Amino acid sequence: MTSPVEATLAYAEQFHQEDEILHAARQRGLEVGATPILPGGGAALCFLATAVNAKSVVEIGTGCGVSGLWLLRGMRTDGTLTSVDVEPEHQRLARHAFAEAGFAGGRVRLISGRALDVLPRLSDGGYDMVFADGAKQEYTDYLAEAVRLLRVGGIVAFDNMLWDNRVADPAQRDSDTVALREVGKLVQSDERLRSVLMPLGDGLLAAIKVAR
Repeated sequence: MTSPVEATLAYAEQFHQEDEILHAARQRGLEVGATPILPGGGAALCFLATAVNAKSVVEIGTGCGVSGLWLLRGMRTDGTLTSVDVEPEHQRLARHAFAEAGFAGGRVRLISGRALDVLPRLSDGGYDMVFADGAKQEYTDYLAEAVRLLRVGGIVAFDNMLWDNRVADPAQRDSDTVALREVGKLVQSDERLRSVLMPLGDGLLAAIKVAR
């Protein structure tokens, strides 16, 4: 039997429906093992990108384009999404999704490679938003890079911060879960950031940079 809490969370998740383009991109992602952000988390990304009037966004983990579509829909029409992924085939499918949604090629810069090799080459303070959905054990390193990349007033967001209910269970001590707990603690303790953990999708942690 579904508990009231489970029913409420399901209602919040189902509040946001994917259109045909998002659904098709999701199916392609699932077929190649690139699990996309869930609709609730995607809608939150769109909301956050709109709230900061994002023109320049960095995405760590292109997948097959689902999160990128949500971000692009929230960004300014003259904005550019820089998306990094180690899988060229995933990025090829993402490029197809962006084109299908009507986003011009110049709106997206796809970079193939490890995020921790690519991010140091990007400009300090040059971005309005950074979204991370890559290797969980690298999240703390992504955080350090994101704080450097963001302007004051910019937002960093991390997907999978509930990790299928494992983060909240102290008995779960696998390396990914421990890494997710650690980045949560770092965000909470960083005086340059103001954060919120949203129980949408698999958990979305977002923080605004309030000081250099």
